Amino acid sequence: MATSFIPLLLLTLLLAGFSPSLAQTCLSDTFSGNRFYSNCNTLLYLGAKVHWTYHPSNATIDVAYRAPISSNGWVAWALNPTGSGMIGAQALFAFSGSGSAVSVYATAISSYTPDVKDGNLSFKVYSKSGELSNGVMTIFATLALPQNRTTVNQVWQAGPLSNGVPAQHSTTGDNIKSSGSIDLLSGSVSGDTSNSRQRRKNTHGVLNAVSWGILMPVGAIMARYMKVFADPAWFYLHVACQLSAYIIGVAGWGTGLKLGSESSGITYHGHRNIGIALFCLATLQIFALLLRPKKDNKYRFYWNIYHHSVGYCVIVLSVINIFKGFDILIPGDGWKTAYIIIIATLGGIALILEVVTWIIVLKRKDREEKSHHGTNGFNGYEARQQSRV
Repeated sequence: MATSFIPLLLLTLLLAGFSPSLAQTCLSDTFSGNRFYSNCNTLLYLGAKVHWTYHPSNATIDVAYRAPISSNGWVAWALNPTGSGMIGAQALFAFSGSGSAVSVYATAISSYTPDVKDGNLSFKVYSKSGELSNGVMTIFATLALPQNRTTVNQVWQAGPLSNGVPAQHSTTGDNIKSSGSIDLLSGSVSGDTSNSRQRRKNTHGVLNAVSWGILMPVGAIMARYMKVFADPAWFYLHVACQLSAYIIGVAGWGTGLKLGSESSGITYHGHRNIGIALFCLATLQIFALLLRPKKDNKYRFYWNIYHHSVGYCVIVLSVINIFKGFDILIPGDGWKTAYIIIIATLGGIALILEVVTWIIVLKRKDREEKSHHGTNGFNGYEARQQSRV
């Protein structure tokens, strides 16, 4: 059984070490009209780059935001003077309409379904324009810095068009990681806000994969098959494994609640509802342990049915919800494959133990029957001899 924890350790280390890779450098970029920018940085997500020149004399910046764009899509870059995410962002949207003309709209975002119309931002925009070339959109702008600050929060985004206007972007993957801060003086760009959130997501995923998705099945395997080999030690091992799974799972559930509270307007209904059901059922199992009848109690039979049914239901829902989590987190095919291998390994171990257990049980039953018949035969022979006397 100890060998089943090797892939568990590997999965934990791999998920904990997951980090996005940097895109190609921005230093080689050139712009039309002999535009030149004194600073640039490659952003972590969506293949985007930002170039800028800061003018301290009047607290303005010339900025060029560049990102790949789909044939029927839009890109946006924004500064957020009041927060670190989408709500409150003062955005510049760019997309191509009929022909090759590029439209750039200034839009203040107050909801997760913004109505993209050209209007005023909370700071002055002196100029804005866009350029599309070889599938790459560039937004050019000159704007006043919000409250004359030189370190500001930025958000960038990309999505599809619907009937010629920007539609909602994806709520998974890089689209929900694309935010951070930009220091206009030092030239550094950080994604601390985004990275911190991503670390919490990774932590949430690891805790739940280890607890509900691995320790729970391992505990069930112990309860079903170790009775034959280690009675009554199996019971204490089973309880220890399931309690550990529950404690770790509660921590994972708590991080999920935290992530949900930070993602106003973004709800993964299926993943959330299954998670709530899992927590409730697992909590019932813990309380059921305290109410476990003795073996000779007439209600023990019904308690066993309840305990086994709820336990297997928790395991099935756990595996389903972990795969839903993979679809949300999108850590790469390798992580999902690793978990599939672990679950398949546990399933293979369970199948082998099922066969071995039945063989042992049948052999014991056969020996008991032979012993029973042999005793009866001796007693019968002895009785017959005594009757003859």
